[in-house]
Amino acid sequence: MKYILFDSTDRDRLLPFTHTRPIADIRCGILTMRERWESYLGYATTTLTEAYLQSVFPQGSTGDDVYINGAVFANAALAAAIKKLQQGQSLVKGDIIIAACTMAQQSISGFHDHVKSMAAQHFEGDVYALKNVWDIFSINDRAIREDFTHITKGRTSAPIPADVTVSGKENLFIEEGANIYAGCIINATAGPVYIAKDTEILEGTLVRGPLAVCEQAVIKMGAKMYGATTIGPGCKVGGEINNAVFFANSNKAHDGYLGNAVIGEWCNLGADTNCSNLKNNYDEIKIWDEAANKSVKTGLTFCGLLMGDHSKCGINTMFNTGTVVGVSCNLFGGSFPEKFVRSFSWGGSEGITTYDFNRAMETANRMMGRRHKQLTDAETAMYRHIFDHNKQTLQ
Repeated sequence: MKYILFDSTDRDRLLPFTHTRPIADIRCGILTMRERWESYLGYATTTLTEAYLQSVFPQGSTGDDVYINGAVFANAALAAAIKKLQQGQSLVKGDIIIAACTMAQQSISGFHDHVKSMAAQHFEGDVYALKNVWDIFSINDRAIREDFTHITKGRTSAPIPADVTVSGKENLFIEEGANIYAGCIINATAGPVYIAKDTEILEGTLVRGPLAVCEQAVIKMGAKMYGATTIGPGCKVGGEINNAVFFANSNKAHDGYLGNAVIGEWCNLGADTNCSNLKNNYDEIKIWDEAANKSVKTGLTFCGLLMGDHSKCGINTMFNTGTVVGVSCNLFGGSFPEKFVRSFSWGGSEGITTYDFNRAMETANRMMGRRHKQLTDAETAMYRHIFDHNKQTLQ
């Protein structure tokens, strides 16, 4: 029997990040949704997602399998309840389908209706899930705290370097191989701070938890890091960051402000990029819902930049409150771009054109090549699907 993480019906409300990944591979907290499930289950997982993503994220079903909602945050109680499911049973909480033990599913189409017809087992414990794109940063505080408790349980932190100032030492965990340099100040009294192996926190950095710095990430000299923030694997960040989530291998290496934001993979924010997260009149922030093709209310007073994978911006770029940038965009210029920038856009406030697909892929491979990676054929085909679909919506 295999554990397969499926996309919930809220998938389209998590764009632009679900253009290029199933919900299970969104990072929120220290871990991705998948990493969290695998940790609690004790097993590797595969994926049931949209057809164009399936070759990048294979399903590999075997027959009677357990399908788990990738948008639900895993915990020990949920994992135990899921392992007790019998063939033909589902696990639910209110209107959330948590899991189902059923025959192999060939596609996501019709899967949710199929699960609704199964014998439902009702879970009595607490359940929460990603439902809207802004949940990624809004829930990050809770997720960091719970992940910190889970992955540090029964373990001992590496020693704190002598020339680093720490408050709330009991809430700081340093993996062996992490490097924290002189003059750093870490305040873990307001929330836990997790520093993974092979990270570098350079001189003079100011940190306030909750904060997660994942493997091989770098925080540049003099950075100011406020919680609840996650710096994903391989990211390089500097300047002032507050309540932001970086997925992996993205850069904001210079001064500039970023708050209440989500940055996908392989993004680059040019020097002195600044992102508004609060309207001048303190009104509720709306963002553009790409799937619904309309503006939607977030219920939030603070909401900044949401940037999809492989997007870039030039120096001194300014982003308005609640800006959504799609996949593989290249933005530049002295004024604010539109609050919704479609995938594969090139330009800025003075005009946007379509980013040539081959040039976009060349840029992606050049950036990835700096870290000894390249797009696979399956990933290139995935981006081609996004590009072609984007062109169709403009016609």
